[in-house]
Amino acid sequence: MGSQERRRNKRIELESRLIIKRLDNGGAEEQVAIQVADISKAGLGFSCTLPLEIGAVYEAYLTIWTKEVIHAFVEIIRIEKLEDTFKYGGIFIGMPEMDAARIEIYDTINNQGK
Repeated sequence: MGSQERRRNKRIELESRLIIKRLDNGGAEEQVAIQVADISKAGLGFSCTLPLEIGAVYEAYLTIWTKEVIHAFVEIIRIEKLEDTFKYGGIFIGMPEMDAARIEIYDTINNQGK
């Protein structure tokens, strides 16, 4: 069997970052690098070392295969704590149709030949 990928969506490596901005502490903002595991026009799976809150909406800058950066808002809907990191599932909030279409095109190209 080996290390054959069994997920429906192929893993991808995107250099992306998440903006952590709390409104209740004077708008302090920090950025964290995230490792995107999968992405679709509806949402994404990713991991990072910071604990995020379920139901919270975060600002993200996602680098796609063309090296374009998509500015998006992500609501956290799933959290899994691992030994030294957290795995998250999130849905996109209010994503413009043009950006959703660019992600969908990537997903289609990425999954051809499966």
